[in-house]
Amino acid sequence: MKYLIYVFFCLLSAYCDAQVVTLRPKNYGTYANPIIGEDYPDPSYIKADDGYFYLYGTGENIKKSKDLVTWTYVGKAFGTFRPDFVPGVNRYWAPDINKINGKYVLYFALSKWGSNDSCGIGVAVADRPEGPFEPYDNPDTKVNEFGKLFLSYEIGVRNSIDPCYFEEDDGRKYLIWGSFSGIYIIELSDDGLSVKKGAVKTQIGGTAYEGSYIYKRNGYYYFFGSIGFCCSGAASTYQTVYARSTSLFGPYTTKTGGSLMKNQHEVLIHGNEKWAGTGHNAEIFTDKNGDDWIIYHAYSKTNPDIGRMALMDKVHWTNNWPSVYGSTPSPLSAKPEL
Repeated sequence: MKYLIYVFFCLLSAYCDAQVVTLRPKNYGTYANPIIGEDYPDPSYIKADDGYFYLYGTGENIKKSKDLVTWTYVGKAFGTFRPDFVPGVNRYWAPDINKINGKYVLYFALSKWGSNDSCGIGVAVADRPEGPFEPYDNPDTKVNEFGKLFLSYEIGVRNSIDPCYFEEDDGRKYLIWGSFSGIYIIELSDDGLSVKKGAVKTQIGGTAYEGSYIYKRNGYYYFFGSIGFCCSGAASTYQTVYARSTSLFGPYTTKTGGSLMKNQHEVLIHGNEKWAGTGHNAEIFTDKNGDDWIIYHAYSKTNPDIGRMALMDKVHWTNNWPSVYGSTPSPLSAKPEL
């Protein structure tokens, strides 16, 4: 009898899932999370001139895809010439990929795990999205500091990692960064390869956040970030959170007026019975139908040793506030219309 009840509920669950899919327009395909079933933390991606999406993550791997769902391995970001401005560290973290003035520009962090001061943010350039990326040789830096944008002690912000590039409509370029020591923004040079002369950093978020991303939509600037413990497997408490502002420099607030500077925010994606550590989102992509999609990472609670896999979900908007259905990773969804 118990077996028959079990079979009944399995069939009912499958039927409900099928209804979710069949209610979609027929031209939509479907996908199931994860979109990358291997360790691929801190994702960042870009749609290149060849029509492919290129996805970068901590660990230097590059993959490409035509549909944001099926990914093939391309290679490593760096060749033999590697950034080395943090002694003893040559594996980058939390990349952020962009195209600036015709070049593919990759911002990244170098850091010793658990150190708030032995870290900094770098920048590298390539002619193609698959690289190899060359650390930028800034003439204002010291010898053997290839690729360095700044170090924590130079910029006066502890744990200076997790860079995010943002370009305003007037062409002015900025870098947002920080990890549990405040979120900051500073203006960059016209080529995006150095801090603009005389620029002064501004704090826009409190000490609860890392993995920043700024998205502009309908006159609002949306700060997306991550809170909690990122890297404890099934016990990870990472969540993707957000707040919004009418200015890039803030103040960023919640629906009820809470302040991001006071570590107040809304929750976009949290874990569930299957996934933990749902954070460090990549860029938001708008498809042909005007639908927005977000990629982020998470641990499988049943297979946490795989690492932080890449997941994707649709972002819905209500009164200019974002949400993900159920505020948790979807098991099955329609694909983006590309």
